[in-house]
Amino acid sequence: MDLSIIILNWNTRDETRDCLNSIVGKSYKHTIQVILADNASEDGSREMVQSEFPTVTLVAHPTNLGFCAGNNRAIPATNGRYVLFLNSDTVVVDDALDRMISFMDDNPDIAILGPKLLNLDGSLQYSCRRFPDLGAGFFRNTPLGRLFPKNRFTQDYLMSDWDHASTLDVDWVSGAALMIRRDMLEKTGGFDEEFYMYCEDVDICYRAHQMGSRVTYFPEAVIYHIIGRSTTKVPARMTYAFHRSMYRFYLKHYRKNTSYFVRPLIIPGLVLRASGQILRYKWKNVTGQHSRKRGPK
Repeated sequence: MDLSIIILNWNTRDETRDCLNSIVGKSYKHTIQVILADNASEDGSREMVQSEFPTVTLVAHPTNLGFCAGNNRAIPATNGRYVLFLNSDTVVVDDALDRMISFMDDNPDIAILGPKLLNLDGSLQYSCRRFPDLGAGFFRNTPLGRLFPKNRFTQDYLMSDWDHASTLDVDWVSGAALMIRRDMLEKTGGFDEEFYMYCEDVDICYRAHQMGSRVTYFPEAVIYHIIGRSTTKVPARMTYAFHRSMYRFYLKHYRKNTSYFVRPLIIPGLVLRASGQILRYKWKNVTGQHSRKRGPK
């Protein structure tokens, strides 16, 4: 088997159907196995997969294990030389999978590969980035960043000064579509389950770099991605999970090299950042409800 695809689902039945339709039943040069790992969905996702996609292996988790554990528990069902972790809210374009497999075969020193991700309107998602630093934390998705949208910290983090049109070795690629070589998956042990979700892709790429392997962005393979279809159902909880994962990543990889003067600022900074985002979600919800009550002008 050349490639095993793990698609993790939590209450995204319709998006999962679209994702599977873009993969299952197609003609490939390579052998491909598809696994649907379901995090205790309650929207009929499992029944849909069993009835409409009988060739797909269903791994049904008894509870919502989160992103990392949910994916990791499906790894024993794989037997491909490569494993692609793929979000359920994606649609694979044309021969993207064959292109990724062939490219990995031609470049055995690449451990992790990420395709070009596009929004539904065809615009680019910044799916490969540099490792985060304090500057990115202060300016990315914060009031300070909205005051200074062209700040160099955010641009550097997102690599937005580059057109993302050519293959390039990068710091990390998005876990929405992350292909990993089998031996690297075994060396890393998969995703670190201390990250419930978020930053797990940054972490596994960081560890691959530490082992001397390449992480590469490969735009010749294209996948559409609808960002956050599951997470927008519970924004406050996901904001907490994101900032908890940021702190976990800091403790794991950055703390020992952080100045003693800066360390006391990390937790208050994360709390302020998370609080601001939660308040913003609540404000958007309140103003949205008010707008709907008033109706169109």
